[in-house]
Amino acid sequence: MNWDDDTTAEAADAEARIVGAAAEGDDQAVEAALRPKDLSEFVGQEKVRQQLDLVLKAARQRGATADHVLLSGAPGLGKTTLSMIIAAEMNAPIRITSGPAIQHAGDLAAILSSLQEGEILFLDEIHRMSRPAEEMLYMAMEDFRVDVIVGKGPGATAIPLELPPFTLVGATTRAGLLPPPLRDRFGFTGHMEFYDPAELQRVIHRSAGLLDVEIDPAGAAEIAGRSRGTPRIANRLLRRVRDYAQVRADGVITREISEAALRVYEVDGRGLDRLDRAVLEALLKLFGGGPVGLSTLAVAVGEERETVEEVAEPFLVREGLLARTPRGRVATPAAWTHLGLVPPQAAGPGGTGSGQQGLFGA
Repeated sequence: MNWDDDTTAEAADAEARIVGAAAEGDDQAVEAALRPKDLSEFVGQEKVRQQLDLVLKAARQRGATADHVLLSGAPGLGKTTLSMIIAAEMNAPIRITSGPAIQHAGDLAAILSSLQEGEILFLDEIHRMSRPAEEMLYMAMEDFRVDVIVGKGPGATAIPLELPPFTLVGATTRAGLLPPPLRDRFGFTGHMEFYDPAELQRVIHRSAGLLDVEIDPAGAAEIAGRSRGTPRIANRLLRRVRDYAQVRADGVITREISEAALRVYEVDGRGLDRLDRAVLEALLKLFGGGPVGLSTLAVAVGEERETVEEVAEPFLVREGLLARTPRGRVATPAAWTHLGLVPPQAAGPGGTGSGQQGLFGA
């Protein structure tokens, strides 16, 4: 997604998808109720959880604030949840803001100067913070001090402002965009991995209990297999299946109910939705599996280029269904198998070889 502009069409499209990892509206309210309150309840991310537990316990034993923490990974994997757990484990208040909300150094200075000692400052999408604010943050993290500029031009004066010790928890989906000086100031860095189906089943069973929904292991496994390795998507699908079970069945979620419900919402067995399948079908049926340029593929699907590239392709590439090559997008054998189609080269004497050759007779 183009993180420089949240108002773009592709951002809106990503947020509207049932398998999109962005959280908005009802998602945010439900997530607050389903979030684990401490590390012992947190499912998955075993390495990050164990390492973070050591960092926090050591800080508590010393009676000091915890080191600054950087959490990176795709949306929906639990970065915000972990930040709240850090605050709970340290018995400290938490202040939540985001990089896009801090466009001037003065914005950051106002937040930092109002922090209490030991408070947790959670800065989401930290890589999108403005450069002047970023440079101010260097000194705040290292020396717990900021210089406030008073006046303009030659008469401007820098007034040092001492800050109480605090812990910054930064979250980012694009760790590579963080400048090295900022990354180096974090005492602990944790990378959040996608969940495996077994971990997602534990998430789903826990959420079902909190939502007072009866679900059997096969039903949970079916939802987990379609959740793209992301707890946020798993919880969203669980709620949609719950609705289906309540309206069209006896309220109990089984494998059959899960399959029927997710068929209604156009989420297939591998977690692909309408947009994902449209991209694959255009690539396979119109272009014989490629290679084909991104712009041409986007026109064939009827979507913006950015929507195809930033919303649909990452999951298709991660699933091994599509490859990005210098010559264009290419479908893998797994894509043909998933859609139940036969590659042109395997179609016998009538096969055309590549899709473009078949279209243009070259």
